[in-house]
Amino acid sequence: MDSFLPVALFALAGVLVGGVWSLHRQGAGRGAVGLAAGLALLAVAAGVFWLLPGGD
Repeated sequence: MDSFLPVALFALAGVLVGGVWSLHRQGAGRGAVGLAAGLALLAVAAGVFWLLPGGD
C-alpha cells in the first residue's frame, strides 16, 4: 500500500497535464491554465518527495 499514493499522484498529474493542454487549446485564460499547471507540478513534486528515501 506504500507505493499506491505516489502512483496515484503521478496519475493525477497526468490528468492535470491533459487538462492544461485542453485548456490551452480552447483558449482559456492564463490564470486558469497557470492554476492547472501549478497543481500538476505540485502533484508531481508530491509524488517524487513521497518516493525519496529516509522518511521513516
